[in-house]
Amino acid sequence: MKALVTGGTGTLGRLVVPRLQDAGFEVRVLSRRSCAAGQGIEFVTGDLATGQGVDAAVVGAEVIVHCAGTKKGDEDKARHLVRAARRAGTRHLVYISVVGADRIPVASGVDRAIFGYFAAKLAAERVVSDSGLPWTALRATQFHDGILMTARQLARMPVMPVPAGWRFQPVDTGEVADRLVELALDAPAGLVPDLGGPRVYAMSELLRGYLQATGRHRPILPVRLPGNAARAFRAGANLAPDRVVGHRTWEDFLAARVSSPSASTSST
Repeated sequence: MKALVTGGTGTLGRLVVPRLQDAGFEVRVLSRRSCAAGQGIEFVTGDLATGQGVDAAVVGAEVIVHCAGTKKGDEDKARHLVRAARRAGTRHLVYISVVGADRIPVASGVDRAIFGYFAAKLAAERVVSDSGLPWTALRATQFHDGILMTARQLARMPVMPVPAGWRFQPVDTGEVADRLVELALDAPAGLVPDLGGPRVYAMSELLRGYLQATGRHRPILPVRLPGNAARAFRAGANLAPDRVVGHRTWEDFLAARVSSPSASTSST
């Protein structure tokens, strides 16, 4: 079978692509920029935001794994994709969403600036589920990679502000990729059970782990954020404690991705 992967050069998509190949798929990647084909992968140029090139990208793809996503415009991207997929007769659309998409209330202003990703994912979910296509959607907790990016940004400041009461259940991106390929091989199943990481951490605990792994020292300042969305986060709306599926912990991830204190040449 031929599979199309959107976002195939991103954090998740680039792990999905080789796994689909190992599962026996011919893989095509939709990218906004021209890429040279390699390792048996076909690259096609198109833009989900405008719909340009999407019709050509979906032709012949029996399965689409939709990994492309941002804080803005996901609904329009999903709409362009499903319209093209309907015209092409795609047999299965697999979509990756986020745990809490339906539980984090995002209105406008500050909430949308901070939590817009959840609203975007929910809007795209609805486009997929209402598309008339056979579909599957998986909600996963936050990736280790995303937590690491946040930790690196905060560590640039002399004091690390941390939203008080926030917890996360980070999951390994590779384990999410494994699950998406399983779903792509299976029959369309609608919204499937969530996928969560092996442990729930306080945000401050995640940051302390990062500081220890990199040999840095920063004071951590809890900050209580206002608003309904922040309140939902404090209540654990972004967690899936009954769906502890992943195995790789935050500590395992840090050990593989960042310097240990003994290897660090700086303690600043």
